[in-house]
Amino acid sequence: MKSINVVGALILRDDRVLIAQRPAGKSQALKWEFPGGKIEPGESPELSLAREISEELGLEIAVGRHFQAVLHRYPDGPLIHLDCYLAWIVSGLPKPLQCHDWRWARAQELGEFDFSAADVPVVARLQREGLPTVVE
Repeated sequence: MKSINVVGALILRDDRVLIAQRPAGKSQALKWEFPGGKIEPGESPELSLAREISEELGLEIAVGRHFQAVLHRYPDGPLIHLDCYLAWIVSGLPKPLQCHDWRWARAQELGEFDFSAADVPVVARLQREGLPTVVE
């Protein structure tokens, strides 16, 4: 059974979280997600997340505490181990470098977006509890 370890960032600003739309032509094309990606061999989750956000959105971020772990198997696909961390922007403005689009969204607006299945439990928690106020 193949499994993939991935990380996602809950990049918080004021009362919003940054979400990204997956590129066309990739798996889960045009679905929304918390930006991030695969952990490369030898990388810590935090280092991987900082690298992925730089590549995807052109942002330098600081990674805070672990927020939620999700296990999800896509039909006929690998088991996804998703670890989401709280984060905030140190420098830069978001640019869709390796994503189709991005948005700042309030917790109550997240249900308006078609999220990839692995991100749905995180969306549900944010809608239930609201966005965290302390990210460190």
